[in-house]
Amino acid sequence: MTVAAQPLITVAEDTAAVPHLDALESEAVHIFREVAGEFERPVILFSGGKDSILMLHLALKAFAPAAVPFSLLHVDTGHNFPEVLDYRDRTVERHGLRLHVASVQDYIDRGVLRERPDGTRNPLQTLPLTEKIQAEKFDAVFGGGRRDEEKARAKERVFSLRDEFSQWDPRRQRPELWNLYNGRHAPGEHVRVFPLSNWTELDVWQYIAREGIELPQIYYAHEREVFARSGMWLTAGEWGGPKDGETVEKRRVRYRTVGDMSCTGAVDSDADDIEKVIAEIAVTRLTERGATRADDKMSEAAMEDRKREGYF
Repeated sequence: MTVAAQPLITVAEDTAAVPHLDALESEAVHIFREVAGEFERPVILFSGGKDSILMLHLALKAFAPAAVPFSLLHVDTGHNFPEVLDYRDRTVERHGLRLHVASVQDYIDRGVLRERPDGTRNPLQTLPLTEKIQAEKFDAVFGGGRRDEEKARAKERVFSLRDEFSQWDPRRQRPELWNLYNGRHAPGEHVRVFPLSNWTELDVWQYIAREGIELPQIYYAHEREVFARSGMWLTAGEWGGPKDGETVEKRRVRYRTVGDMSCTGAVDSDADDIEKVIAEIAVTRLTERGATRADDKMSEAAMEDRKREGYF
C-alpha cells in the first residue's frame, strides 16, 4: 500500500491551529481593558524588546479601532542596543504614541547614581523608574514579565501592589481567583500589571509568527563582533568591554532577550527566520534570562532583591 506524502505545514499554519494562543490573547486583552476601567493613569513599560512589543500589539488589539489610552515609558540605560532604540522610535511614530523616557545617564551626570565596576547599568534602572512613576503619578504600570522567566517573577500575581516607595512585598500578594483582579491601592501606591504572566517564551514566538509582528533584527541570527565573558557572548561597546585579555571575534549569533548591552549575552545560532527560532526554542532547556542575562547571576536572589526595591 502506498502512503500519500503529507504536505508541509508552515509555522503560520501551525500556530494558527494552537487554541491556547487564543486563550492567552483573550486573557491579555481582558487585563488591558480591566486596567483602563479601574485606573486613571496607566503606562506601558516599553523597551523595544520582544515582550514589550507583544504587549503593545495586544493593547492595540484591545482598543481598536480607538487609540491606545496609555502612554509608553522607557528606562534608558544609555547602553541600549542601537537597533532596539531605532525600533522603539519608529514604533512610537507609527502609532502616534506618547513616550516618556527615564534616563540613567541623567542620574549619573547629576551624581545621584554611580557607575558600577562591572559596567552594567541594569541594576541602576530602579531609581529613575520609580521616580518617574511618582513624578507622572502613574497608578498602573504594565510590565512584560512572564512567570517562566525567573523564580522571583514566578511569584508575581497579574496585579502586583507596590507601596508608596515602589517596593514589592511578596507576602502582600492578593488572591486572583476566577480572573478577578484587585486594583485597590492607597494614595502614593501603584500596581504593576503583568498581562503576559501565563505566557511562555515559546508562546510568545508562536504568537509573533501567527500575527506577523515585526521585531528588531537582533532577535534573528546575524554576524556580530562579540567577546566571551562569564560564559556569554557580549557586544563590545563604550560601557567597558572588552577588558584586557578578552578577544573580540565575529560570530553568527542572535539574542533571546534584550537589555543593557553590558549584561545581555548573545547565543550562537543559525536561526535567521521565525520558523528556525521557534524550532530552536522548542528544544531548549534554559530560559532566556537564565541563559543570557548576567544581572540575574549576581546571586541566587538577585532578581527578587531588585524587585523588592522597585525594579520591574
